[in-house]
Amino acid sequence: MVTPTITRRIDANRLDALTRRVPAADPEGVLEVTNAMTGGVLGAVPHCTPADVVAAAQRARGVQKAWAARPVDERAAVLMRFHDLVLARQDEVLDLIQLENGKARRHAFEEILDVCLASRYYANTAAKYLRPKRRRGVQLALTTVWELHHPKGLVGIISPWNYPLTLGISDALPAIVAGNAVLTKPDVQTPYAALWAVELLEEAGMPSGLVQVVTGRGAELGTPIIENSDFLMFTGSTAVGRTVAAQAGENLIDCSMELGGKNALLVLDDADIDKAVAGAVRASFSNTGQLCISMERIYIPDVLWDEFTTKFAAATTAMNLSADIDYSGDMGSLVSRKQLDTVVSHVEDAVAKGARVLAGGRARPDLGPFFYEPTVLTDVDDTMTVFDHETFGPLVSVYRVADEEEAIAQANASEYGLNFSVWTSDEQRGYRVAARLHAGTVNVNDAYAAAWGSMDAPMGGMKASGLGRRHGEHGIVKYTESQTIAIERLLPVGAPDGMNPARYAQVASLALRLLRRVPGLK
Repeated sequence: MVTPTITRRIDANRLDALTRRVPAADPEGVLEVTNAMTGGVLGAVPHCTPADVVAAAQRARGVQKAWAARPVDERAAVLMRFHDLVLARQDEVLDLIQLENGKARRHAFEEILDVCLASRYYANTAAKYLRPKRRRGVQLALTTVWELHHPKGLVGIISPWNYPLTLGISDALPAIVAGNAVLTKPDVQTPYAALWAVELLEEAGMPSGLVQVVTGRGAELGTPIIENSDFLMFTGSTAVGRTVAAQAGENLIDCSMELGGKNALLVLDDADIDKAVAGAVRASFSNTGQLCISMERIYIPDVLWDEFTTKFAAATTAMNLSADIDYSGDMGSLVSRKQLDTVVSHVEDAVAKGARVLAGGRARPDLGPFFYEPTVLTDVDDTMTVFDHETFGPLVSVYRVADEEEAIAQANASEYGLNFSVWTSDEQRGYRVAARLHAGTVNVNDAYAAAWGSMDAPMGGMKASGLGRRHGEHGIVKYTESQTIAIERLLPVGAPDGMNPARYAQVASLALRLLRRVPGLK
């Protein structure tokens, strides 16, 4: 049974109101949502079918054309009003995030920051990115060229459970302001934050039905979402990402993906150890380690090894684990039994093969069914699962290296390249090291938030960590079809009527040689 009153702001009636935003052909078919803090039933959402996806896509497309016809400034104003509503009502969604995901409130608040930053950024920049742009023509003054950007139409979004508000709605914001409709499937474990966000977007002035939410399992709904969308944004594991990319290719639609990682943090020999320790704690255990851009590998030079590992283990052990729906906890729960089992298996496998536990290493059922202590391992080698497999939990391994060169080589020796971190007292040295790391983002003297929160810069992974980018210009232009319009006057491109083709080739060759000498000519 669902508890009638869950928090002061969230009760069964409020959850039911959010659930009713998901039309389904079979109202009796439901999927239970677990309260991650207690393991009990939080609520239930419709068990949508492929037919429900088709119907949702049709509803969204029915609204999209009129939305796209509205001036971009009007669309941007919706995002800015949404920004203000999120700030004003943050406590309600913070409760929802903690309940359905289990994270500490301080980490849930990072989702408020992200959504507001994304809303403000694209509200203020959409007009610049989407306006028609003049391009240089092939015959200079004789050719006028314009680049236009048209909305794709219907953008499909499949998001995971680890950041239910951020990943449930932030990728939709640039798609919406670009004139698209959105068909989104939040993870069935964490559907409420996304439904809450859509409710606020409509209150902010977005047309009802422009963003359609379907709830259900990815294995059942992923394919029909791809088949009914004009672009796909996916965040999830690399294994599933490969399948999704293949299906998108079969349907000849573009896609953007943030996938797995085995992220590395490098402490250089000139780093401020206290700052590096505090940064490593944030980098490894924010969101209970269930963060695509969190660290699972830390490389420490010989000269700092003893001091760093001693202080890092102590800081990790001192963390306050809490199931309270407030700001008291340093770290919260894992999201599910499955995630807990993964952490336990990685630790047990490593210890059985010779790894040592420097901090943590135990489940904490006294706090909640899915709690596990923040854990630090050493003496990890390539025979252990944790060495190169993503754990996605509060588990990090520390490795001793001789110098900077070895740290860079070891950090790059991975199939993944999502987000790395470098700690040093010399910013220029940090920049040089960062440029040699094979990762889509590298934070110098920060864990992950500096790059993620810098909305003007692209965010995404190299190698097996993804395709495309979110944020910045790419984060909105990817949701559009570019169109080139070229207007020619006076002379055609090619030999004029009556000119001998050989003579034209001579004249054109001379022109190319002369144009090569014009400074700055593209």
